[in-house]
Amino acid sequence: MAGETLPGTETDDRSDSIVLHVDMDCFYAACERLREPDLAGEPLVVGMGYEPGEGHGAVATASYEARAFGVESAQPISQALDRLPRLEDIGPDDDPEKAGYYRPVDIEFYKEVAAEVKEILHDCADVVREVSIDEAYLDVTDRTAWDLVPAGDRTLAEGYARYVKQRIEREVGVTASIGVAPNMSTAKVASDFDKPDGLTVVRPGEVRDFLAPISVHDVHGVGPVTARELGELGIETAGDLADADAKTLESRFGSRGRELHERAKGIDDRAVTPTGRPKSLSRESAFTEPTTEMADKQEVVRALARDVADRARSRGAMYRTIGIKVIVPPFEGNTRARSLPGPVDEPDLVESVALDLLDEFEDDRVRKLGVRVSNLSFAEMDQSSLDSWNSKTDSENSVSNSGGSDEPADERSNSDEPMSDDDTAASAPKRRGQSSLVEFD
Repeated sequence: MAGETLPGTETDDRSDSIVLHVDMDCFYAACERLREPDLAGEPLVVGMGYEPGEGHGAVATASYEARAFGVESAQPISQALDRLPRLEDIGPDDDPEKAGYYRPVDIEFYKEVAAEVKEILHDCADVVREVSIDEAYLDVTDRTAWDLVPAGDRTLAEGYARYVKQRIEREVGVTASIGVAPNMSTAKVASDFDKPDGLTVVRPGEVRDFLAPISVHDVHGVGPVTARELGELGIETAGDLADADAKTLESRFGSRGRELHERAKGIDDRAVTPTGRPKSLSRESAFTEPTTEMADKQEVVRALARDVADRARSRGAMYRTIGIKVIVPPFEGNTRARSLPGPVDEPDLVESVALDLLDEFEDDRVRKLGVRVSNLSFAEMDQSSLDSWNSKTDSENSVSNSGGSDEPADERSNSDEPMSDDDTAASAPKRRGQSSLVEFD
């Protein structure tokens, strides 16, 4: 299909771009069901840092059947087990319909499945921006058109997106939700509009009307703190944001205020660009309710650290800086980080440093936690020794909201935005106040 268009597609004289946002549905769970077809339709939880028969770790994804029991992405496994016991743990008098299946994250297997999906995406588009293992933007402007199909009210672009969906399901065996729109931010919103297995098309003349009624929380780029501050201004929907005074927003939020104002109106001139190498890798996990339990916080940080270190190793990346992000109620963000004398690939060190940094927040009520490795290096070089790391003094640690850090300023400030997996360009899309750590379908 590469280099071709569907029959009847006209691609000349078209001024509006056509962007697809492809988001896999409960991807980790879908991969496990490929391996174990008997899990289809069953409540299924996939855990980071989880080992069979144990109760530690955090939920990476929960199938829709598991969510019906109150299991949510980023919960501690111990809390998930309270709501949905393992089938093998229930007694003879318990109802098996109220139990489920738990599986540990197998990132290598998921990457193999993702590679099959991405092969299809690259075959169906000339430009693909891979955001994560289960999410990508496609520019298909030269493959299809916004024209209506003959004797119908559907666009050729919708037919092309359906073709992409069908190829993924037929050739790989997993489902995707796709948003089709003239720009990236609207396509992102559209892909979340009708999950799972959804297809939502927003034509060029319909963008503002489509966005107007959605919650301001769902505007691409709005995090929890920004949403709260917008609410204080009486802005509750994307329509309210679009109608707000741009100068007032810019005065309150800086240049980002104008950017969000434009996105709420459906204006987003970012081009879909191929993904480059990241500057940092991170994972985040939100508690269902803020907690002061240090054991719960440590459990999640251990799982996050392991996941981040594994991902860095899978990408051939070494790192010089290890940090954490701590969100305390209402939505106050704090980051702490330590820098090493040189790049390393040491998963145990990531966990150790992250836990040390967490000690500062032992008594705090915590809403969300994140672990990040940054100052990445992809060149082959000698690693710094652990001896040289251990000789560093506390005065060399970088701390958020204070001077003396060698971290970029945006890694030290309070923020409601997620720690991004890909900071390679200003145009890199981010989830709306969500974590790239886990799936939020």
